[in-house]
Amino acid sequence: MPARVHSRSGASPRTRPSPSQPPRSLVEVWPALAGLSAVFLFEMLDNSILTVALPTIGRELSASTTTLQWVTGAYSVVFGGLMLALGALADRAGRRKIMLLGLVLLGVASLATMFVTVAWQLIAVRAVMGVAAAMTTPGSLALTFRLFTNDGLRVRATTLISTVGLVGLAIGPTVGGLVLTFAPWQALLLVNVPVAALAFIGIRAGIPADDPADLHHDPIDLAGAVLGTATIVLALLAPTLFIEAGTASALPWVATAAALILGTCFVIREKTARHPLLDLTLIARPLVSSGLALKAATGLATAGLSYLVTLQLQLDLGWTPAQAAIGMLPQVIVLIAGGALISPLITRVGLTTAARLSASTVVCGLAVYTALGGFGYVWIALALVLVATGMRVVGVVAGNNVMRGLPDNRTTIGAALIDTASEVTTGIGIALSGTILATLLPNALTTATWSAQQTAEFREAITYAGLALTLLSATLVGWGIVRGPHPKNDTPAPSTPDATAA
Repeated sequence: MPARVHSRSGASPRTRPSPSQPPRSLVEVWPALAGLSAVFLFEMLDNSILTVALPTIGRELSASTTTLQWVTGAYSVVFGGLMLALGALADRAGRRKIMLLGLVLLGVASLATMFVTVAWQLIAVRAVMGVAAAMTTPGSLALTFRLFTNDGLRVRATTLISTVGLVGLAIGPTVGGLVLTFAPWQALLLVNVPVAALAFIGIRAGIPADDPADLHHDPIDLAGAVLGTATIVLALLAPTLFIEAGTASALPWVATAAALILGTCFVIREKTARHPLLDLTLIARPLVSSGLALKAATGLATAGLSYLVTLQLQLDLGWTPAQAAIGMLPQVIVLIAGGALISPLITRVGLTTAARLSASTVVCGLAVYTALGGFGYVWIALALVLVATGMRVVGVVAGNNVMRGLPDNRTTIGAALIDTASEVTTGIGIALSGTILATLLPNALTTATWSAQQTAEFREAITYAGLALTLLSATLVGWGIVRGPHPKNDTPAPSTPDATAA
C-alpha cells in the first residue's frame, strides 16, 4: 500500500508512491547510495582540487589573473544559473535519465581537458562541466528522497552522501598539491572520469527508471527559464564584480540592477504563465519557504565567515597561508564529523525543532565572532565550530523539509531551489564582507606592512562585516522560524531498528 504522508505546509494529505518492498536499511540500496555519493563528491571536490593548480595553469596557458578567475567562475555561474531550468526539465523528462545524461557529459568534458592548449578552451570545458553539474546535483537529493518512504532513512542517507562530499572538499587542496608533484594539472580534472563512471553504474543499477505517472507533464515555460537563468547568472556575477571592480565602478551596480529587474520580470511571468517553470505558490508553503530561508542563512554565514577568518588570520594575526589553512581545521573537522549528530538530534526533537536549533546556532557563531573574534584565536575557533555545527545539521534537515513540502513531481526543481539558494547567498556573503572591507580599507588589503592605525581599522572593519553577516543571517533565520510549521505538528523521525539500521 502507498505510504500516506501529511504535508506540514497546510495542504491536504497526499499520497507518495513507495516500492512494493521499501528499503529497511541503507545497505539494501548501497549501489544507489554509492552513485549518489559520487555525484556529490564531484560537486565538492571539483573547484577545491582545481584551485591549487591555478598558478600552474596560469604559467602553462599564459593566462592572466582575470582569465584564471573565469576558469573557476565559468563553472560556478553556469552551474548556478541552469539548475532551476534543468531541474524543471528533470521533473518532466525523468530525474534518473537527466542525471545519467549529465554524468556522460561530465565524463566527456573531463576527457576533453587532455586536448586543452589555450585558456579559452579550458574555460569552455569548465562551462560544459557546469552544465553537467546542473544536470546531476539537484537530482541527487531528489533521488535520495525518492529511495525511501521513511524520514529517518532519508536523513541518514542524506547525511552519508553529504559526508562523502565534505570529505572531498576537505582533502581536495591537499590531494591536488600532491598530484601536481608528479602529474600534469590535467590529471586533476581527469579524476572526474572514474567518479562519473562510478556514479553512472551505481545509479543505473540501484535506482529504477522514473514512473511516467510520477513525472510533471506540463510544458516547460521557456520564457520563464530564460528569465530565471539570466537573473541567477547576474546575481552570481554581481558579487564578484563588486570585489574585483569595487563599489566606485558602475559595472557591479548595473549587474545588480539588471538582476533585480529580470528577477521582477521572472516573478511576474511565473504568476501569469499558464504553465509556470516554478509555481510560486509552492515556495509559499511553510516547509518550503522556511527550509529555503534557513539554507540561505547558513550558506551566507559559512561563506562570509570563512572569507573574513582567512583574511584575519593572515593580515591581523600574521599567520602564513599554511598556518591559516590549519587554523580553519575546526570548521573542516566539524563539517565532516558532525554528521554523527544529525540522526540522534532529529530522533530526539524532530525535524522542525532540529532545523530551528541548528540555524540559531549559526547565528550565535556569527555573533561570537563579531563580538569576541578580536580577542584571540580561541574565540575565532569557537565561532567556526558553532557555524559549522549549525550548517552541518541545516544542510540535511532544511533540504529534507523542502522536499517534504513539495508534490512528488516537483522534487528535482525543489532540490535545484535549495542548491540555488545556497549558491547565490554564498556569493552574497563573500561580496558583502569584501565590499565592507574594501569600503572601509581602500587599498589596505594589498599593502605589505601595516601601521598600528591600519591594524585597528582592519579590526573595526572586520567587526562591521561580522555584524552585517549576523544581522542578515538572523533575519533569514527569523523568517524561516516564523514561516515554518509549529514543532507540535512535527514528530521525531522513527528510531526503530528497521528505520535506522545502516
